[in-house]
Amino acid sequence: MKIVSKVSGLCVLMALPAWCWGQASPPPAVDVLKADIDSVIAAPEGGADRQIKVVDVGKLNVGVGVLQMGKKPNDGKPITGIAHTQVTEVYYVLSGSGVLITGNEIADPASLPADSDIVRIAVGPSHRATFMGGARRTVSAGDVVVIPAGVLHGWVEIPDHVNYLSIRPDPDRVLPAGYVNPALERR
Repeated sequence: MKIVSKVSGLCVLMALPAWCWGQASPPPAVDVLKADIDSVIAAPEGGADRQIKVVDVGKLNVGVGVLQMGKKPNDGKPITGIAHTQVTEVYYVLSGSGVLITGNEIADPASLPADSDIVRIAVGPSHRATFMGGARRTVSAGDVVVIPAGVLHGWVEIPDHVNYLSIRPDPDRVLPAGYVNPALERR
């Protein structure tokens, strides 16, 4: 019985987080409230993709952004998208729906300017390109899509609109830790 107790105690000690052993304490939790999301959506400045916050969580940064896309018919033209070299995106659809396409077979890649806000603040080094094939899926409110770094993605068709959060794990720390959207600082 005593051996079991000692083994159990050792297992508990081994499972304690590093901060219990005198190492750096974990970063504090950071909230992104619905009011924050609504404020950034309502802000007059910015484009379709607006970073809300970028948080240093220890081994990586995590960005949280909100994107708004208006009606987009399927016009039969070549489909273009964007791929982020180092940042993965996890989409959570807030409202609306559309057909999202992803793929790795591309043509005519063109890098986005390194000094653009989209690269500096939102998604890191990225390029636009034309799809050569790709997987299509209809997504709507409540759906989640994980898009690994390097995968081209874009919208083929949006009947009315689609608004979605993008959670952006950034293991290479290309996003600016501590960034807070100016719309939140004005509140």
